[in-house]
Amino acid sequence: MKKEEKTVAVKKPFPLEVNGARGEAALWVGDVPLVVAASMAGLAAVSTRLECKSFQELFVRLSDVEVAATFAAIELLTVRGDKLAAIKALKLKHLAGCKAAFLTVLGHHFDGDEGNEEAVDEAAK
Repeated sequence: MKKEEKTVAVKKPFPLEVNGARGEAALWVGDVPLVVAASMAGLAAVSTRLECKSFQELFVRLSDVEVAATFAAIELLTVRGDKLAAIKALKLKHLAGCKAAFLTVLGHHFDGDEGNEEAVDEAAK
């Protein structure tokens, strides 16, 4: 009788710097690492592209990972990483990771935390 081989998923280290204090989140789309952040300018661009009539509509479309919203968010909210490669690699199986990242960055605006001004100032240098 042949022994069954067990496969163990090995989590790759994330190769890009992610500053959670600035509201950034890591996102893997296939083998493409991205860092996304929900800046007000980025959210406005996504909202305009999707013709959202309210922030609630934008929030629902991003948190439900509507395909058009996901493509727009990857393009317009990515602050580090190859967004075009990620868009080409995007498959349905990646939507759960996109949802988690989008909820993380959107939640940064609601948690009442003023952020880390020192980290923002340092990153701007």
